Amino acid sequence: MTRITRATVDLDAIRHNLAIARDCSGDARLMAVLKANGYGHGLLRAAEALRDADAFAVSCLAEAGPLRDAGYAHRIVLLEGFFDSDELVVFAHRRLDPVIHAPWQVEVLEQRRLSRALDVWLKVDSGMHRLGFAVNEVAEIHRRLSAAPSVANVRFLTHLACADDLDDPTTERQLRAMDQACVGLPGERSSANSAGTLGWPASRLQWVRPGMMLYGCSPFIDYRDRWGLRNALTLEARLIAVHHYQAGERVGYGGTYTCPEDMAIGVVSIGYGDGYPRQAPNGTPTLVEGVRAPLAGRVSMDMITVDLRDVPDPAVGDRVVLWGDEALPTEEVADYCDSIAYEILCQLTGRVEFRYVGVGYGG
Repeated sequence: MTRITRATVDLDAIRHNLAIARDCSGDARLMAVLKANGYGHGLLRAAEALRDADAFAVSCLAEAGPLRDAGYAHRIVLLEGFFDSDELVVFAHRRLDPVIHAPWQVEVLEQRRLSRALDVWLKVDSGMHRLGFAVNEVAEIHRRLSAAPSVANVRFLTHLACADDLDDPTTERQLRAMDQACVGLPGERSSANSAGTLGWPASRLQWVRPGMMLYGCSPFIDYRDRWGLRNALTLEARLIAVHHYQAGERVGYGGTYTCPEDMAIGVVSIGYGDGYPRQAPNGTPTLVEGVRAPLAGRVSMDMITVDLRDVPDPAVGDRVVLWGDEALPTEEVADYCDSIAYEILCQLTGRVEFRYVGVGYGG
């Protein structure tokens, strides 16, 4: 039996989630976020499913280049902007929009003349306190950018820090700060991430830029409300051994799991070498042929061990779903691991086989 550790990506699910984002966005245009290899789903395959978006957003040139090479003519926004002045030549040639978040970037744009003036996005620090200009700096930065010879149009962008909690007042404060920063200034605005797109109507403005929701994960603290989203990636492996142990026997490195009774333990063909979270504790759920089988023992590089007491007639070769099934949302596994779905999806390694399905997929 060939070792199977496979991620199946349903492109139709991504299209379905894009339609939900559209329905929530009103008249706003939609910028689909594709950074981190399409949140671990595969940059170009995710772009294929999201080609009906009005624009794409990525982190850096290494992510933007393959999209242009593949023939995508969409507006592409680089969320961390340019990292040195030499990159601006590529921005101009490839028609890329940098986010401007630091004074040195403004100075470079004032000094450089490019073959093509750039559309830029002025980053407003409305309260995230990570990147961007303070509210009282925005008007002057806008004036300077508008006068810079290498700048064509200036738009505004901010990032919401606490939109995943619909009861947290921080988002309302940030939206007021964004309004204050941009008052009287021309230019389209973008505030809504996935949580804003779904749950904060006032954040939608002229552009929404959903990310994780497009891949089917809820962006909210209470992930049990699925908002109609469909998980796009299902991670699976196989049972490669079934053992029977007596009560009191310990399992795995460090013996962190002790069998509470005579029981069956299954060994599954996945580990942290494939990107399964090493911090996953005992009790983290898996599905063995559709039946919940919790983790029993420490995660190894190539294997995990699971409690098979509830699985009828387990056998070598049985399918094991690690996350992404309707009965086992990615967010639930992340919660057990004291992590978030973003992290566990992005950390899958090259040892995992990726398979793509969906209407119109030809590969």
